[in-house]
Amino acid sequence: MSKSALKSVDDFLNDGHTPMMAQYHAVKERHPDALLFYRMGDFYELFFDDAVKAAATLDITLTKRGKTGGEEIPMCGVPFHSMDPYLAKLIRAGFKVAICEQKETPEEAKERARRDGKPASKAMLMRDVVRIVTQGTLTEDTLLEARENNYLAALAEVGGQFGLSWLDLSTGIFKVQALKKSDIYTAFERIGCNEIVLSEKTYIDVILSEGRSPEPKDLKSSGATEDPSTARLRRSAQDDKFTVQPSSLFDSENARLRLEKLFGVGTLEAFGGFSRAEITAAGVLVDYVERTQVGKMPYLQKPQQIASGASLEIDAATRRNLELTRTLTGERRGSLLDNIDRTFTGPGARLLQTCLSAPLTDSTEINRRLDRVTSLVENSNLRDEIREQLKQLPDMERALARINLGRGSPRDLVMIREGLKQSDLLRSLLQSKPQEPLREISAALHTSPEIARLQDILKQALLDEPPALARDGGFIAPGYHAKLDELKLLRDDARRLIAGLQEKYVAHTGISALKIKFNNVLGYFIEISAKHADAMMVKDPGGSNPYVHRQTMAGAVRFTTPELAELERDITSAAEKALALELEMFAQLTAEIQAQSEAIIARASALATLDMAAAFADLAVDRNYTRPVLDASLTFEIKGARHPIVESALKRDSQTFVPNDCDLNDTQRLWLLIGPNMAGKSTYLRQNALIVVLAQSGSYVPTASAHIGIVDRLFSRVGASDDLARGRSTFMVEMVETAAILNQATQRSLVILDEIGRGTATFDGLSIAWACVEHLHEINKCRGLFATHYHELTSLTSKLPSLSPHSMQVKEWKGDIIFLHSVAAGSADRSYGIHVGKLAGLPDAVITRAQEVLALLQSSEQSGSLSKLADDLPLFTAAPKTAPKSSPLREKINSIDIDVLSPRDALDVLYQLKALADDGN
Repeated sequence: MSKSALKSVDDFLNDGHTPMMAQYHAVKERHPDALLFYRMGDFYELFFDDAVKAAATLDITLTKRGKTGGEEIPMCGVPFHSMDPYLAKLIRAGFKVAICEQKETPEEAKERARRDGKPASKAMLMRDVVRIVTQGTLTEDTLLEARENNYLAALAEVGGQFGLSWLDLSTGIFKVQALKKSDIYTAFERIGCNEIVLSEKTYIDVILSEGRSPEPKDLKSSGATEDPSTARLRRSAQDDKFTVQPSSLFDSENARLRLEKLFGVGTLEAFGGFSRAEITAAGVLVDYVERTQVGKMPYLQKPQQIASGASLEIDAATRRNLELTRTLTGERRGSLLDNIDRTFTGPGARLLQTCLSAPLTDSTEINRRLDRVTSLVENSNLRDEIREQLKQLPDMERALARINLGRGSPRDLVMIREGLKQSDLLRSLLQSKPQEPLREISAALHTSPEIARLQDILKQALLDEPPALARDGGFIAPGYHAKLDELKLLRDDARRLIAGLQEKYVAHTGISALKIKFNNVLGYFIEISAKHADAMMVKDPGGSNPYVHRQTMAGAVRFTTPELAELERDITSAAEKALALELEMFAQLTAEIQAQSEAIIARASALATLDMAAAFADLAVDRNYTRPVLDASLTFEIKGARHPIVESALKRDSQTFVPNDCDLNDTQRLWLLIGPNMAGKSTYLRQNALIVVLAQSGSYVPTASAHIGIVDRLFSRVGASDDLARGRSTFMVEMVETAAILNQATQRSLVILDEIGRGTATFDGLSIAWACVEHLHEINKCRGLFATHYHELTSLTSKLPSLSPHSMQVKEWKGDIIFLHSVAAGSADRSYGIHVGKLAGLPDAVITRAQEVLALLQSSEQSGSLSKLADDLPLFTAAPKTAPKSSPLREKINSIDIDVLSPRDALDVLYQLKALADDGN
């Protein structure tokens, strides 16, 4: 619905609504797709469908208020001073929330009514939405994960080209990238977008066409005049991370003008050679932020253009399989990130997650990161001192974002002050023990005159432990402002002044029980018992009586005096003036900080880099990681490799991880890895992939040595699961993921494949696996590890010169197998599947039967028919029972006549049986 078609408050009044509900409907109509938090006194109230949805989600009471159209209005509410937990729950449930506040005081409303010629007694407080809260626009610490970014993204299409832009309101990060359509979902996964803004057309072409979005729920249309297809898109988008916007907002020229205005430049060329699609995505994102923040803008860094191929491409399936930042169950705990994260600060942790999600492909920049880690590995004293100082560092990025959006608190100001102080200490530490790789960080922490001035102001102005809210006052330090000190002295000295006045009146009247009290209705008053009331009425010899009667109550009478009334005015005025003055100074301090936003963000970014480098160094020293060699070659030579997560788990159980080598070169760039389940194939496959991720993130790696030619794309197909929501079986998912690998892998890629073709008939599966090996070798020519149970594939080694057979080592001992968890050159001649079944606890009869069937299958000629095997070994006849082995224990049990045993004899027999069991009989 266009703005001109929106109904006004008067329109709703004419429809018969009360003034309050008319105002509610007028506001709600402008925000149909959000739950409206409508401020009424100390509560945010919700009405109609909003109330029904919120009450169900929040598990709060749904009440009724008045009637409309003959039906009662559903209603629920949450306290305004503690709304964050409720807001967090609604946002996590996928709702958007519009916060509607009172825009004036009752006195201001009455004055406005008088100006308009209306009765002041009927003046309604003006209300309007001050903010729309969505998953991608959160800034409060209570709503955010301290160690994770909260990215809002926009996807735009212009002339067949796609542009993606993403930012974090809580930190100011702002980036753009040009994409191919096939890489869009890979980018979504890499960034970890929490909300994605896109046009109706792009939503249809990209999301619905891929079958990615859930079916729309049967919800009320979000716009009365929207056509059914648009309404369906909106509802469907609410069920996912997608926020569908009108296509008219995706205009590249308007987007360009919006960006130039925001950054105060005449052209965007200084920021990079952006495509029209990139500019559109970035401009749409800025417009969306401005609309949801209702005109307020956070500090945003200049848009950083991410070049195509700048990071290691890892598709969604590979991220899931490798559990880089989340496990298969969606939890952070147990992931690679959780296992290696030793950062102390929020910005450092967020930077680590970003680097792990998007490892670099530029060997120069990777080695710059590794140089920083090396300098701290080799200088343990400096590393320990840095990490000790980092523990005290607050999250300046998020504090600054709240300040710029007008949501800052006195505690945010203190966080900026303490953050700048700690950065000075860290700069001094770096300068006292100079390390060349850390010089860039040290330079970024340089204190300019403007920053020094800001630090002085904040140091003098703020208490160490201020209140949480500016409206409470009490955060300006004594001595900073003389007038404020005077007002506070009068306000805070009220108790002493009132006590002195009370003593004076007691002495004057001779009534020892006289008290001066206070309430919100009368203010300060004198209270005495009823029996002393007559004494208070007596006039002075001069004919006057200073005590003015105020109120008579059961058993008590209340008075005031001109002197008490004047003191009350002074006290009240002092408190009000003191608070107003503090709020004025709060605005001045926030303005001072906002003026230095760029310098503060630069410091925060440098400190995050230092935190990550120190964390990587601590990890390397503690776990005996080594520095990898990275270059532009196609080498992949790793010695003594360990799986970082498995090794850590084994160490907790006092067990040792068995390291393995991996050498993919021109003569053996593709390994055919054969071995039984439980032998460690999946662990071996994953550890090599994880080492690449760690190395190209700038970390040391769990190896004795590692030489890695830069990998451009990483593919991992390990494990299997179905995708019922999209109608895909386990085997179909396997084939889709395998197809993506074969279609996209390049000579510089690393491919990890496990058990391709196992989800279908034996000969079909073998044929598919056979063809895949040939394609990887001949077409993709990538480095890879291909794990399989199909021993027949080893015959390809004579045909494919760079295919090398390797196997997981197993030792047989007295009919059992021992997994050695080591990899050796050469092929295995057995899968040991029956042995694994025995370890898993299959019944002895099943194991015996399986061994008989296997022996007959292996003795049959290739051309033999399976039906003949079925005749020879009828599968549905009773499995042969193995005769029980004789033993002294069994013989003794069989010889017992239970019916003739006395209790004493039974006890003797039990001792005999125990003795036989202890002897191993």
